[in-house]
Amino acid sequence: MKEVMIPMERLPVTAEADICVVGGSCTGVFAAIRAARLGAKVVILEKQNRFGGCATNGLVCMWHSLFDITREKQIIGGLTLETLERLGKRNAASPFRTKQQGIRFNSEELTLELDAMVLEQKRIRTFFHTFFSRPVLNEDGRITGVVAENKSGRFVISAQVFVDASGDGLLCRAAGVPMFRPKTAQPPTACVHIENFRKMKNLELKELIEKNRTRIPNLPCGYFWGCDIPGSEDIYMLAGTRVMNCNCMDADEITNAEFESRRQVRALMDLFRDAYPEIPVSLQALPSEIGMRESEHITSIGRLKGDEMLADTRYPDTIAVGTYPVDIHGNTDDSITFKLLTGVKQIFRSNLLLKQERWLPEGEILPYYRIPLSCLIPAGTKNLIAAGRMLDADAEAFGAVRVMVNLNQCGEAAGVAAFCSLNDQKEMAKVDAVLVRNLLNKGGSLIPCDL
Repeated sequence: MKEVMIPMERLPVTAEADICVVGGSCTGVFAAIRAARLGAKVVILEKQNRFGGCATNGLVCMWHSLFDITREKQIIGGLTLETLERLGKRNAASPFRTKQQGIRFNSEELTLELDAMVLEQKRIRTFFHTFFSRPVLNEDGRITGVVAENKSGRFVISAQVFVDASGDGLLCRAAGVPMFRPKTAQPPTACVHIENFRKMKNLELKELIEKNRTRIPNLPCGYFWGCDIPGSEDIYMLAGTRVMNCNCMDADEITNAEFESRRQVRALMDLFRDAYPEIPVSLQALPSEIGMRESEHITSIGRLKGDEMLADTRYPDTIAVGTYPVDIHGNTDDSITFKLLTGVKQIFRSNLLLKQERWLPEGEILPYYRIPLSCLIPAGTKNLIAAGRMLDADAEAFGAVRVMVNLNQCGEAAGVAAFCSLNDQKEMAKVDAVLVRNLLNKGGSLIPCDL
């Protein structure tokens, strides 16, 4: 491979802040808002034109329940609840103080709401259309800035503390944090918006796909799900495409995954039109990027392990709670495995239930699990914390905590921890987790204190 030597550069410091957040997903936005509300000056940079990540750019318009598994006690509040309350005032979210399993929202309205929430914080400066390039490190390994690039050129953002909310752990990786990628990382999926989907009565996707297997041989019959979009009469979000054997940290592979996911979408749309010629089924929206479930993980000061988490371990540094089940999509086939907190384990293949058994004794349930701060703190760093799907977890734990309603909370915790590190002049690994949890609850979170 040919190489080119890039000359040394002298770059302008375009922004100076207390805390810099790399990535503007809900996770990153919630980190920035929490830190700003505590008094920190924050810069947040985002490669796309809007905040929200998978919830907006990815069209994944559902957050899971705010209640424990009994549906009797609300355990999730904070900025997730605040955002839903704000959306609810515009009829842009389904009821969320009920015992339902999931909460639907309008992704476009969420885009506007996140804008408003950030702009209300005068201590936050935003850079859209801006790409993270690399960190600036001093001699003892502390990050002093990040190099970023946009249409205005290449520049440096300096800060005291950094939050990596890039999803892929790009800042962590570039800062020298040891990273790992599971051999069977969960595959990416492209969600789509379809008009008049509900009008296709008696639609059985598995049967339709299998019936046309000869004509369209390479269409996975995975676990399809979806929902109606609040504020829209006839638009339905459908998820179910699956790009297998994809390394989401490889640029060529993720490029091919974008092509492949859209090929699968077109194949599905053609099947719908052929099967229901009398119904004007139409494709209304594609995601601006494929939804990546998993790419790389940091090596943290405390890996989250599924067997411990599902054994109701009460971590002293708990900063989030959840009830979403272990949900593992096969990376080499169209299988999916659920481990529900009701104590039931299910294995599906080609959208059919193959096996069901109990993983807890009959009559036992796990009301909710806990997520510790330690799995967000990269090993060997001083002023860096990760928030998002790059957190340190084994396959089982990650299968549960990877969804937005959990990572939203991790973002809030990262923002508060970043503030505590700054305010108390402590390295991230030495931040008082009890203080972080207390500040989270003071700011609206509902993290149980039964530790």
